[in-house]
Amino acid sequence: MGFTEIFVSTHDEALKRAAALDGGGLAAPDALRIPDISDFEIEQLGDLAGAAVHASGADYELAMVDVASDSLLGVPAAMVRALAELLSYETEGEGNVLEDVAARWAAEEDMPFGSEEALGYVQRLAQMAGSVDPNARTGLYVWSS
Repeated sequence: MGFTEIFVSTHDEALKRAAALDGGGLAAPDALRIPDISDFEIEQLGDLAGAAVHASGADYELAMVDVASDSLLGVPAAMVRALAELLSYETEGEGNVLEDVAARWAAEEDMPFGSEEALGYVQRLAQMAGSVDPNARTGLYVWSS
């Protein structure tokens, strides 16, 4: 299996990035590259994040954004919000929502990493989701090989 790269970008820049990745481009400095997972595992994370912030049932399915690239997918607004909320979500009790989501994601079937590595990925994704600015027409994009 290859890798999945997640990044914040405008639509036009996302298409350029996808073309570069399709051609074997290196990881962008501001992107998150996760080896040995696909877009399916990102959707699993969206479901877990949504449940953790009490937003279950929303649309967490990644969608093709342009016919120019079938490997580039857009993260729906509901998932972006759920991921961003992981950074500040308040719970009753001692639990850390972000850590819980990371541990549950790592425990999913066939995940290639443990909860400690997952925590770094989830924290970075949450920060990226929090930086999405609809006014600047940016979105969160997933490219999967």
